[in-house]
Amino acid sequence: MTEILTPRLRLRRATADDLDDLHAMLGDPVAMRYWSTLPHDDIAQTKAWLAGMIEAPPELADDYVVEHQGRVIGKAGCWRLPEIGFIFHQSCWGQGFAFEALTAVIAQIFASHPIPAIRADVDPRNAGSLKLLGRLGFRETSRATRTWKIGDDWCDSVYLERTRPPDPL
Repeated sequence: MTEILTPRLRLRRATADDLDDLHAMLGDPVAMRYWSTLPHDDIAQTKAWLAGMIEAPPELADDYVVEHQGRVIGKAGCWRLPEIGFIFHQSCWGQGFAFEALTAVIAQIFASHPIPAIRADVDPRNAGSLKLLGRLGFRETSRATRTWKIGDDWCDSVYLERTRPPDPL
């Protein structure tokens, strides 16, 4: 089982025991504002989402729950390679947890998978995620309109990419 330790975080594969912490995050309308689905109003939705995360084949996915002080505070990784995604409990925003987790996850993904780049699809209104991905070395490649329909609303996309770093000599 792959586990990544950073100075403050433990990143590990999801388990069924993560359901309550993940539902608290995925049910929060503020945390889910720019996610690809509406907030989960039923724990069965989160249970199905979690099952998909647990059952994802390793050749297609490299995804982690993020723990801080023994509590799951977020998710970071590639549910489907090479596209990265992340979400954190609102109470953890602004503390550098996403940067710390994603720095470690990106290194792990490039070390484990022969992909030329990692991609991201971000709602252009999500200034925080765009700024974070920029700090992590992602660069905008294109934009598209009306790419996601979330509930009754259409959302646009900013596509970003971070290329594989050169191999050390």
